[in-house]
Amino acid sequence: MYLQNEKKEQEMKYLSIGSNAKTIKSDKGGEYLTAIMYMAPADTVEGINVCPTAELAGCKNACLYKAGMGSFSNVQKARMAKTIAFRDNPVAFVDQLADDITKGIKKATKNGVELAVRLNGTSDIAWENQKGSNGLNLMETFPEIQFYDYTKLPNRKVAANYHLTVSYSEANLAYASKAARTEHNLAVVFRKNLPEFFLGRKVINGDKNDLRFKDLANVVVGLVAKGPAKKDTSGFVIDGYAGII
Repeated sequence: MYLQNEKKEQEMKYLSIGSNAKTIKSDKGGEYLTAIMYMAPADTVEGINVCPTAELAGCKNACLYKAGMGSFSNVQKARMAKTIAFRDNPVAFVDQLADDITKGIKKATKNGVELAVRLNGTSDIAWENQKGSNGLNLMETFPEIQFYDYTKLPNRKVAANYHLTVSYSEANLAYASKAARTEHNLAVVFRKNLPEFFLGRKVINGDKNDLRFKDLANVVVGLVAKGPAKKDTSGFVIDGYAGII
């Protein structure tokens, strides 16, 4: 009974560890344990849109929400439940995330590594604006923890321990122009091969791992289209660049 209770105390409610193939690959490096959160994307849940630029950037139909474990109905229901919980009481939601992160820190410490947290696995929420009952956002509550995310909100200003990579798309030229000028690194989904350079920036292979905060500055994180994105024609997936890196 004691072991069962101990295991239950260590379980996370909203964050997951070992649920993403690329973060698992990252964790094998022996430096970090990655916790990631998946929600129901865009306007899947009535009354809230957790990906406010999804239609503008053309990624709604190419979303990997139902890829992998996301294809199971119980997983989709759990993600919807999280999104509803955030919609209905964002302060309590942040408090629960803080509890999850505390558990993650204990697990990482036990394994002799550091915790990295990606809050937007299938969402694009500006977490720097979401505060818990202590009046602080999660980056302020855990200044020693490395947070990171992909985002389609290119003008976000965040703390030093929250690394953002801006997702590029040519589905909307106004958005593309704004994204191209961002001070953050760019993530670009290519149809097949990765070019050596894109928009004047060196392209690195972003499929090797998910630790974006370790990337050099001013680079393009190249990703090869997967799942529904392979058939995308909106401009979210970029065509016409030759040369493999």
